Amino acid sequence: MKREVGLWIDHRRTVIVTIENEVEVIREIRSNIEKHVRFSSGATSKTFNHSKGSTAEDMRDRQFGGHLNDYYDGIISFIRGADSIWIFGPGEAKVEFGNRLKVAELEERIVGIDTVGKMTDQQIAAKVRDTFPG
Repeated sequence: MKREVGLWIDHRRTVIVTIENEVEVIREIRSNIEKHVRFSSGATSKTFNHSKGSTAEDMRDRQFGGHLNDYYDGIISFIRGADSIWIFGPGEAKVEFGNRLKVAELEERIVGIDTVGKMTDQQIAAKVRDTFPG
């Protein structure tokens, strides 16, 4: 029984399409992460915390990174048993997630990482079916 997984991912949500025994299942995982705001170097929100040696922006970046790691780990728990994993999406998340799969020692199961724009769940499922025609 071959289990193939295609997933569309960004920092806010992931649509996972699993195909196993010609049965397709679509799941959505939401990150519940607020949009990550990056400030320019001249921004007034860079309040230096002298006791910690970091800025408020650095603290937000670390917190955002921690939330992303939890989000990615949750996705990995859903797809760990996959024989083939195809990752696609519009931004940085697909590459970050690919790196996270390397840490989880699932790198050899990645069949591709591609850039695509926003898609409906039906478009995502159709793209995964085309990639894994059975």
